[in-house]
Amino acid sequence: MGDAPFDRWLDDLEKRHLAELSFPEVRKGLQAVSSLYVERRGRIGSGAVFEGKGKRAAFALFYGPLHYLVVGRIVAALGSAGPGLSRVVDLGCGTGAAGAAWALAAGAEVAGVERSGWAASEARRTYAALSLRGRAAAGDLLRERFPGRGAGILLGWVVNELDPESRAALLPRLLEAALRGARVLVVEPIAARPVPWWTDWAKAFAAEGGRCDLWRFPAQLPPLLARLDRAAGLDHRTLSARSLYLPGRAG
Repeated sequence: MGDAPFDRWLDDLEKRHLAELSFPEVRKGLQAVSSLYVERRGRIGSGAVFEGKGKRAAFALFYGPLHYLVVGRIVAALGSAGPGLSRVVDLGCGTGAAGAAWALAAGAEVAGVERSGWAASEARRTYAALSLRGRAAAGDLLRERFPGRGAGILLGWVVNELDPESRAALLPRLLEAALRGARVLVVEPIAARPVPWWTDWAKAFAAEGGRCDLWRFPAQLPPLLARLDRAAGLDHRTLSARSLYLPGRAG
């Protein structure tokens, strides 16, 4: 990959998670996580993706690095790691990968909040392995105080898992944070079926000077990820996502 922090992090993930589980056990967990994402998304918000050692290891070893790679490419394309960004707040941070990618690109510190205590602990390990200044805590992202100027607010693969009332309450708070100068980035999968809330959010972001994008990046996965990808019957030769971005008001 030619990315020393990323490679060190992958080595740490492999040593820790494959010390406890065999490769077939992780592959089985990856298939279960993939099934949740594709067929049973309604269970993700309940924390089902972190139930059991196999699924936790698969998420940390596979989806975490994928999210890191995708967000890193999106941030580079948007220019959202430019001067003036000193802190990234990763809401619903999972294992910390997405926020870490943005923070590393900007030379910023990172703060993650995640409902799962296990995932918050894994995020702290992610930040340490990537030599990032950061912290992660178990908590409710809806109760967090959103920062303004000098900060980036990231919601990666999380807004779609919220209930409609929570999403409705979250949107105006994000728009208000952007008015105070925060850069706001929302990342979600490219959905095979209509997602009504996305259209409404895209219009709201556009009205405040934001943008909506679809991304498809050619990928050459690191050896372990490629092996897991093949073993689980997946195909990530192209990494795809969609995003909403508000650059934050200047002045």
